[in-house]
Amino acid sequence: MDNQEILTQLRHHYLFAALNSAQRERVMAHVSVHPFAQGERVFNQGDAAGSFYLLLSGAVKLYRVSADGHEKIMRFIRPGQSFAESVMFMDEPKYLVHGEGLAAGTLAVIDCGTFLGVLRESFATCRAVMAQMTRRIQAHWDEIEALTLQNSRHRVMRYLLDIAPENSSGRVTVRLPTRKVLIAAQLTITPETFSRVLHALSGEGLITVRDDVVDIHDPESLRRRVSG
Repeated sequence: MDNQEILTQLRHHYLFAALNSAQRERVMAHVSVHPFAQGERVFNQGDAAGSFYLLLSGAVKLYRVSADGHEKIMRFIRPGQSFAESVMFMDEPKYLVHGEGLAAGTLAVIDCGTFLGVLRESFATCRAVMAQMTRRIQAHWDEIEALTLQNSRHRVMRYLLDIAPENSSGRVTVRLPTRKVLIAAQLTITPETFSRVLHALSGEGLITVRDDVVDIHDPESLRRRVSG
């Protein structure tokens, strides 16, 4: 992937949408591309953090390990998504989770200092980026609400909508980004429950499941059921 392709992805990302062309080019001068293998550690919790990341291809999981050695998956990263950007605003930037490759791919590694320099020089740009980040935080609060207050059926339906194209209407096809057992762990349900919910939604004619591919027949109907 060349610089122009990476720049195109960055231009459409929420953190970069508020930057002008000169600012994006300045940041791009300090972006490197890092290929990674399945199972390769991207960073460890507690490591000093000088960069954040945009996933160009492959899949990454963010997780923590409890005192008794159990792994808790915090988030799966799909191509086009960024992660670890919040470290920019810490007094002593450190990664808050472990990051590991789930499927081999490529990362854009973005220098925090350069991006912060752009924000320091333009209040308007800084305010626009903060507004985008606030919307992102609100989306995370919605995810937390779904995981804590709603039942397993709602969690699975919301997850399917989250991985579908935004504001999609009409039949859409999505590919599960990782193994079902890991998705179930992220949703804090058992793999058996995850499979049962998918089967039930299929029986109701809402989706069709073919291995790791899911056809959502009517996303708007699914949204009404989630919000109802």
